[in-house]
Amino acid sequence: MTYPSARTIFFRTVLARAYPRVVGLNRNRSWVFFDLGFPLVGTFAMVFVYQGLHAPHQYLGFVVMGGGMLAFWQNVLWMMGTQFSWDRGNGTLELMAVSPTSFEAILLGMAGGGMILTSSRALSIVAIGSLLFGVTYSPSGLLPAIGVFLLTLAALYGLGMMLASLFLFYSREAWHLGDALMEPVNFLSGLYFPVKALGAYVGGAASIVPVTLGLDAMRQFLLPGTPRFLDPGLETLIVGLEIPVFAFLAVASLRFMEGRARRDGKLISKWS
Repeated sequence: MTYPSARTIFFRTVLARAYPRVVGLNRNRSWVFFDLGFPLVGTFAMVFVYQGLHAPHQYLGFVVMGGGMLAFWQNVLWMMGTQFSWDRGNGTLELMAVSPTSFEAILLGMAGGGMILTSSRALSIVAIGSLLFGVTYSPSGLLPAIGVFLLTLAALYGLGMMLASLFLFYSREAWHLGDALMEPVNFLSGLYFPVKALGAYVGGAASIVPVTLGLDAMRQFLLPGTPRFLDPGLETLIVGLEIPVFAFLAVASLRFMEGRARRDGKLISKWS
């Protein structure tokens, strides 16, 4: 009997873990409605606020783009960060632990599937919001914005891979951690207003979350007149540097969790 190589198992695991995220959720139409509806409600509310204040028209674009990126943060937080904790509760984590694969492959599959699924949701939010409120974008900034967008997703899902291990470590507190991170990150990322409004110190601290600088750079490329927090080239560079940093921290956190499992024997214990 021949056995597949470690490389084959790795890539098969990535595909297998990505598959249900790309296909499974689309089979439940109500989930599609909620994935689009909830971000749109918050986006429309902020658009009406800016319209009521007679703010410059590009501010509507800030809100629409922020609503699209909010879908990614929700996906990273609830379908990456808390996923291992949910898997432990339903017994799936035990199967993962005894299978001949690695947690890195599982997390990469989760990230890849989440990117593809959420991209369709985010593009729908941006398209609907732009059409309804007459938001226009600079065609010359489209290609640079796409590049920044891809770098931002890579860094953001690297952060999600790290959070998956940390949330598993905190066990039953994972749900509370997710709630605690949701609104502060929404605010600090400048989803609905220019990042420059946060000031140098708060904005600099908020740059730890890749969405902050990535979204600001995309706005500067696509929406002329965006208040500049940093030069978009510098923001792109910082986001790019965050990719290997979060990848290293994700692997390090996984190694820590595996070491804890060998020492305490509680990693897959439901109530550990």
